[in-house]
Amino acid sequence: MATVTSAVPVQRHEHLSATIAARAARYLVVLFVIVTLNFLLPRLMPGDPLMNLVGEEAYYAAGGALDELKADLGLDRPLLVQYGRYLMGLLTGDWGYSYLYLRPVRDAIALHLRWTLALVLPSVLIAALLAALLGGLAAWRRGSRVDIGLSAANLFVYAMPHYWLAMLLLFVFSFRLDWFPLGRATSGGATDLPYLLDVGWHMLLPFVVITAFKATYDFFIVRGSVVSILGEDYVLMAQAKGLSGMAVLFRHVLRNALAPLVTVTAIQFGMVLSGALLVEVVFSWPGMGTLIYDAIAARDYPLLQSAFLIIALCVLAANFIADVLYPLLDPRTR
Repeated sequence: MATVTSAVPVQRHEHLSATIAARAARYLVVLFVIVTLNFLLPRLMPGDPLMNLVGEEAYYAAGGALDELKADLGLDRPLLVQYGRYLMGLLTGDWGYSYLYLRPVRDAIALHLRWTLALVLPSVLIAALLAALLGGLAAWRRGSRVDIGLSAANLFVYAMPHYWLAMLLLFVFSFRLDWFPLGRATSGGATDLPYLLDVGWHMLLPFVVITAFKATYDFFIVRGSVVSILGEDYVLMAQAKGLSGMAVLFRHVLRNALAPLVTVTAIQFGMVLSGALLVEVVFSWPGMGTLIYDAIAARDYPLLQSAFLIIALCVLAANFIADVLYPLLDPRTR
């Protein structure tokens, strides 16, 4: 009997490991498809990257020099050969050279990616925390004025396009009231603590937009999840023991309602990231959004490929982490 009992956790561990391995294999297939599409999409765009590199007048007057430049950049090779070189470059860490920034692509992306992550990651975490607190409170007092007010306010904000909300806040608080800068990440010239405060001052408005965009959607997920849990036997048992409403809500209900929030956060990470890119353009934030916007205008193929790939990898990683965490948070899904 003891042998059978001890074998059960081992079997569960092996089943969980096999499930994670199968999901990882599916993600590798998805990654290969993304890499292929990532190579093809920039080349399907109209326009010639060399025209943006040398200028329109020089482009038509270059003659044979243009063919030499195209050969140096590898753009005269067949598409299949370019694809093979692209895959080898990814494996060896050689992502190419940016026509726009005149530097290796890795350096250009590293410079801009940190600003996007500095903006998006705190926004996602704060949004999840706000959604858990407000959504749980609204569900706990469902049908009351608190519930109706919170639901109406979140629905109103969620219905706004995030880029429109960004332009509205920029117009009111930066252009009209002059409380915040019109764009960029810093004013320049500061170091240490004054530098961090300056970055926070520049970041506040885009941070509010992205946090509101994420929190309003998560609010309804948490509210629905908590409402479905409130009728469970263990919640009724906790109330019967005389625990206060807040103790029942935070100790028992919210802890079991977090699994859907983790899944939604991972699934929505791509939407949040794409929304952040548009917000970055509105606020001239020097992140991946501004990088991609400039790279599209310049038809910078190596930069576009690597930027899109980095974003896709972030989304895939978020979804894979959610796939791993969800069975741990909710044993019923194992």
